[in-house]
Amino acid sequence: MTPTLAQLRYLVAVADCRSITGAAASVFVAQSALSRAVQAMERDLGVELLARRGRGVDLTPEGARVVRLARTVLNAVEAIDDIGTPHGGGARTVLTLVTTPTLALDLATDLIAAFTGRHPAVDVRLQQHGSREALVEEITQGRSELALVDLPVDKELSTHFIQEREVVLISPPGSRLPHPMPLRMLDGLPMVLPTPGTGRRTEMEAMFSCLGVRPLPTLEVDERLAWVTGVTDGRGSLIWYRDVVPRAFGSRAEIRSFTPPLLRPVGIAHARRPLSRAARAFIAQAGHKAPVREPVR
Repeated sequence: MTPTLAQLRYLVAVADCRSITGAAASVFVAQSALSRAVQAMERDLGVELLARRGRGVDLTPEGARVVRLARTVLNAVEAIDDIGTPHGGGARTVLTLVTTPTLALDLATDLIAAFTGRHPAVDVRLQQHGSREALVEEITQGRSELALVDLPVDKELSTHFIQEREVVLISPPGSRLPHPMPLRMLDGLPMVLPTPGTGRRTEMEAMFSCLGVRPLPTLEVDERLAWVTGVTDGRGSLIWYRDVVPRAFGSRAEIRSFTPPLLRPVGIAHARRPLSRAARAFIAQAGHKAPVREPVR
């Protein structure tokens, strides 16, 4: 039996959410219906696509292959569907995307450029807010339809994994630190940090507590430009995404990976309600560009 488009969408949703529950919420079907659809596809293909683990699931090698092909099929169906959409002169659709200044710096603009290249009839309006909490409020209150955000977020929201980004240590030139940087050496290290009480600082404090380290705050501020000048002026080191370093610092800072490496998932979040056609297309486009996380062999 040939898998249906619905089955392919459900399997891709499971791959993105890594759970049956989250996948069902993201495509607005009952969990039992989604499970039955995927199980029927496994029976028809004669292979296991998912490996269940507690409350979550992983892709089997066969499942990862099917997901890659499914994304291609769904992308082609979307392109065919767009043939009937006016590309000029007619009414235009507006899609509002909200994100942080950090993610807007490179990831959001790249995703928007790729999307509008294929969907010129959609105007994507990018808004920025300084905290993940503000992003969640924007989409829960309906002021924005989608949020590009660090994961995880509020469990009441639907999320779609896009990619993992490396978190690195950015230090003033001439810092005598090892590369890669052991996490234990954050203890006592002069650092530029977000202000106490903010969501990002709270997450960092939780990480420091788990590691048993206490960095030395030398500058506490939430403005990204102040983070950059704090490092280049020699005030301390900064924990940030590797991707933003070239644009923000150029050659004015040293970059060190952590050992073990620190990776942060990024995805698209939205309220659990039906999405516009433009929003669904944006998620599909972003997901199609994201790599499938292969199972460990």
